[in-house]
Amino acid sequence: MRAAVFTQPGAIAVTDRPDPVLHNSTDAIVSVSLSCVCGSDLWYFRGESPRAPGQATGHEFVGVVEEVGADVVSLRVGDTVVAPFRWSDGSCAHCRFGYPTACTAGGIWGQPGSDGGQGQYVRVPFADATLVAVPGGTPDSALLPALLSLSDVMATGHFAAVSAGVTVGATVAVVGDGAVGLCGVLAARRLGATRIIALSSHASRSSIAVSFGATDIVQVRGAEATATLLEMTDGVGVDGVLECVGTEQSMATALSIVRPGGRLGYVGVPHGAHLPLETLFARNVTVSGGLAPARRYLPEMLRDVLNGSLDPSQVFDHEVRLEEIQSGYRAMDDRSAVKVLVTFP
Repeated sequence: MRAAVFTQPGAIAVTDRPDPVLHNSTDAIVSVSLSCVCGSDLWYFRGESPRAPGQATGHEFVGVVEEVGADVVSLRVGDTVVAPFRWSDGSCAHCRFGYPTACTAGGIWGQPGSDGGQGQYVRVPFADATLVAVPGGTPDSALLPALLSLSDVMATGHFAAVSAGVTVGATVAVVGDGAVGLCGVLAARRLGATRIIALSSHASRSSIAVSFGATDIVQVRGAEATATLLEMTDGVGVDGVLECVGTEQSMATALSIVRPGGRLGYVGVPHGAHLPLETLFARNVTVSGGLAPARRYLPEMLRDVLNGSLDPSQVFDHEVRLEEIQSGYRAMDDRSAVKVLVTFP
């Protein structure tokens, strides 16, 4: 099969790799229909997080089941499935508590010894517990981008909103205008927030934010953003903040605009950020979030995509074929694309 691999910082190659085979009776083999490049993929692309040369890449995909192990009971060959960005056994204590991302037997696509989502086929461990089948037969191909978003960015945006305590009538702010931040706007609207303030200085991304439900756009950063947002809320701040970046500045901004007694939901992968406990203590701010348990939320969001009430597909604004994936990484890296679809012949 053809699959993308990391070769060195700034370089992703497409190469021949062995077709995956079943290792265990609970495995499935999935033919990938659609994949994408994630913002978190950029950390190793930029050389800011470790990755071994030759390691498979990509952790988001939708596809079709090609083969199942003898003990797989909920999936059939031909099913269209959505794969959350981590696999899990569904039975360990952490899975039972609703955090499959912490599964004691779990892992993430592309880790050493596994297939990446940016390849033609993927062996899926614990297929029953990991994959979510799309009901009703083969979906319209036009739905695939929306379904793909559920594997990570929409689920992560939803987790940010839940962690920020978004409820009906809330006033919230979203820090970050990448795919996760934009999905956070959509999630906040879905949960009933009345006022959604998106921090975005890019016109194209602001436009998506507005279409997803943002009522206000703040185009400045840092101290100026804090002053602007506090003025917009009569000096009070917002009920909840969705922090979707993970840097020191984004976290500082998020903490500066949440009201006393409010909540900060953080899902941005931390890079240099820290939490000032004294500030949190003095202002009674609750902080929650982390690695999104995408598998937990997939069924409910899948239902809403299929009934037409949820469509995150606008976050995909650039498309490349698998063989062109290097250009897709570059488009994400220079921010000329929000999120890049990867198609397969």
